[in-house]
Amino acid sequence: MNTKNSTNFGTIGVWSGALRTSNPEHGDRIGDAAAELESLGYGTVWIGGSPSVAEARPLLDATTRLTVATGILSIWDHSTEEVAAGRADLERSYPGRFVLGLGASHSALAERYERPYSTMKEYLTGLDEAPEPVPASGRVLAALGPKMLKLSGDRAAGAHPYLVTAEHTAQAREILGRGPLLAPELKVVLDPDLTAARAKARAYLGFYMKLPNYTKNLERLGFGGADFEGGGSDRLVDAVFGLGDANAIARKVGEFLSAGADHVAVQVVTEKTGTDLPLAQWRELAGVLPMTGV
Repeated sequence: MNTKNSTNFGTIGVWSGALRTSNPEHGDRIGDAAAELESLGYGTVWIGGSPSVAEARPLLDATTRLTVATGILSIWDHSTEEVAAGRADLERSYPGRFVLGLGASHSALAERYERPYSTMKEYLTGLDEAPEPVPASGRVLAALGPKMLKLSGDRAAGAHPYLVTAEHTAQAREILGRGPLLAPELKVVLDPDLTAARAKARAYLGFYMKLPNYTKNLERLGFGGADFEGGGSDRLVDAVFGLGDANAIARKVGEFLSAGADHVAVQVVTEKTGTDLPLAQWRELAGVLPMTGV
């Protein structure tokens, strides 16, 4: 387990954009969901959908041990002064339980997007020099390529890669070395009908196939051409998703852990991913996934 950060991530976490507290569909249910995730043994909740620091507070307030992380906060949307002050406020209230996940997002999603690697370095310097600095141990980076992965080990507690394979995880571990945290996200579809599961996966994956940061990373892993068409080839879908019943998904999570992940952030994909709180699936998976460190 990571030696650069004393935060208790646990082995398994949940990644969900539906846990954003600005989500009007769920309101107070989000705190209740976080409390149940904690009771089920999940170590960390990663708030997806480019959340602000402030959106972590209701989840922290509803729980006693759960780590809450932004997965990820876009560096284009928030100043370093704002982020550092918000993180310091959470640290005073919930010591050691909030982790600042940072990312450079994508050119199609961020209006000011340019020089993502250099801008990330400058952003980290801004956090270092803020009146209430964010220590390297309190932040992780959304890293895919070798340069950003190395930066995540040198100037953060580690990396939180999104939309990756077990092979990428092994490569990332080699770049990071043994110390930094490696916490990849893994999408899963809990459905024993593999044809139906792949259809749900493709319906969700199609959006990401339009984002060059992801397709370029997948090309480095040997995918390309037809793999990116129609929501993704079987080969691609099977590599970046866990598909099937709970035991099949547990085996896929095991592949990522065996490849060098310290922690796997599981994103349950349904027909309403992003707004749905898939409580039944989280409960079922908690019965077979290796919940430790909580």
